[in-house]
Amino acid sequence: MLSVYPAVFFKEKKGYSVVFPDLNWLATDGNSESDAMKNAVDCLAGYLYMLKKDGEKIPKPSSVNEISIKDVAIELDANDKNAFVNMVSVDVIEYAKKYFEKSVKKTLSIPAWLNLAAEEKHINFSQTLQEALIAKIRS
Repeated sequence: MLSVYPAVFFKEKKGYSVVFPDLNWLATDGNSESDAMKNAVDCLAGYLYMLKKDGEKIPKPSSVNEISIKDVAIELDANDKNAFVNMVSVDVIEYAKKYFEKSVKKTLSIPAWLNLAAEEKHINFSQTLQEALIAKIRS
């Protein structure tokens, strides 16, 4: 199902900032207009995906005509010169399948003794590797 939300694009010295007023002022940016749109789609998909996953209510989108660039700029203390509203759309389910939930197969090598010891303890190799990688990324 397609989700469509209005976003305000603010031209910055370098690139664009993008804000979704309907979604707790969710924001992203990009080096160019097309980069900002791509990031806005990713940002929107991730936000709506997490709301659904957490069982939270998904806000109703405003129409493009209901968004006041001036009011948003005042709220954010931003310059509304060269700002515009654009609708950002994404099929959250399809996007999640492709980017959030898709697993990739990796082949790796470990010492035979370690493999045997882990199998004897019924250790889930995929889960253990995921946990270790997440811990390493966050450190």
